[in-house]
Amino acid sequence: MTIGGRATRLVVQILVLAALLALATFVMLRPYLSDDERVYEEGRIDRVVSQGPVTVSDVEWKLDSLKAYTTILDDKGEPIELAGPAGTTIVVASITVTPKRGTYLKDRGFTCDAVLRDSKGNTWDDTQAYGYPLPTYCGDDDHPFTMDKPAQIAKIYIVPKNDVPNLIGITTEDFYLHKRVLITP
Repeated sequence: MTIGGRATRLVVQILVLAALLALATFVMLRPYLSDDERVYEEGRIDRVVSQGPVTVSDVEWKLDSLKAYTTILDDKGEPIELAGPAGTTIVVASITVTPKRGTYLKDRGFTCDAVLRDSKGNTWDDTQAYGYPLPTYCGDDDHPFTMDKPAQIAKIYIVPKNDVPNLIGITTEDFYLHKRVLITP
């Protein structure tokens, strides 16, 4: 074999090894680079918005206020009993929601979930407070929703007292697109 043939053979072998190394690296890292569902389930926030409005899943959200209380009152001025352990605080998020075209209004209501979040990554689901002056979910028969018309709702959370200073806002998400938006006060 001549020197030119050996050099060509060596160059081809190096190129094949480099291609195999690149392919192996891609195959190993691909699940970490493009697994949106796994990253979404770990709590990734895709966008942060101050108060809003922001549209998520054909619903426009605007966080009007986020306040902590020791007790809340119903529409008759009586305290609402909420089940929570000792040392908890009631956090009320007042939100203006507007169902946009594409929202399915079943019985003039729709699904509108919002999760309270703190700076440490802790989350709290809302609780039902029957008798609260504002509707606490978007399927309330007493407060029907109309397409493209804003309406105010309240999301009520029971939070440990020591976590209240770390609260940063509410998150709403589009499960099908694996997108989560944090709305800060």
